[in-house]
Amino acid sequence: MSLPDAFHDIAERVNNWGRWGADDEIGTLNLITDEVIREAAATVRTGLRVPLALPLQQDGVQTGVIPGRVNPLHAMVQINQEIFGPGTVACSDDVVTMGLQAATHWDALPHVSHSGRIYNGRPAHTVTPHGGAGFSGIGTVRHVVSRGVLLDVARARGSERLDGGYAVTPEDLDAAEELAGTRVRAGDVVLVRTGQIRSLLAGDRHGYAYPSPGLSIRTPEWFHARDVAAVANDTLTFEVFPPEVDGLWLPVHALHLVEMGMPQGQNWNLEALSTACGETGRYSFLLTATPEPFTGATGAPVAPVAVL
Repeated sequence: MSLPDAFHDIAERVNNWGRWGADDEIGTLNLITDEVIREAAATVRTGLRVPLALPLQQDGVQTGVIPGRVNPLHAMVQINQEIFGPGTVACSDDVVTMGLQAATHWDALPHVSHSGRIYNGRPAHTVTPHGGAGFSGIGTVRHVVSRGVLLDVARARGSERLDGGYAVTPEDLDAAEELAGTRVRAGDVVLVRTGQIRSLLAGDRHGYAYPSPGLSIRTPEWFHARDVAAVANDTLTFEVFPPEVDGLWLPVHALHLVEMGMPQGQNWNLEALSTACGETGRYSFLLTATPEPFTGATGAPVAPVAVL
């Protein structure tokens, strides 16, 4: 099944290929300028720090539906070993095997492709079995620090959690922006709360995965118009699942990552942040969210922190 004309029409309107040069590998993260970071730092008033990452644990988000995306498998390789002889300082070391997108993470731009291309028009075959992503891998992202804005769609719609299968629209984002009392602007990292992660926190991994609210195919143009640097949310699939257009899988992934060059994040725990923003009446903050710099990887875990 080929991608429909409606998808290609949106892709043409949001396309950023060549905007930052033919050699660019970081896409919309170019929008995080020194001025943006200075303005982000100015949002800090109390110093309250809100962690947004899920724990990395074997009983994690993944249920086995996505092949190879395993929860962290943690093992000790030495325990209190006196490696320099009896009576010396003893060491304990660990190893972990995990899917890089297993828990709270960023998707890198080559995480998906369409029509044989990844971001900036490069061939999809530049992602190889041994080298991974030859261009735009997560290792090219050296820092993500910016103004974060929480768009609490669930709260704006009077709900603790949006219904499974609810497609978040531009109108929903407008309503959440009005609730936030601040306009999303160039270089911001937007966090979209649906409340879906509440099912995971209650112990229902399968209910968390499916059916899930998420972003509609209509939303990429909203983010493009505001020159957003990156978007993350509190769901497993990021976009609405099952898909809003029958048979059209991951169109928002393709529009964000391939066409716009905009990273997206999944499995971010926005519950404590929603409470903090609601109590303070402030929905913008300093956000630190730099991914682990795995060379050639198409995604990586991140431990974001919002500072209010």
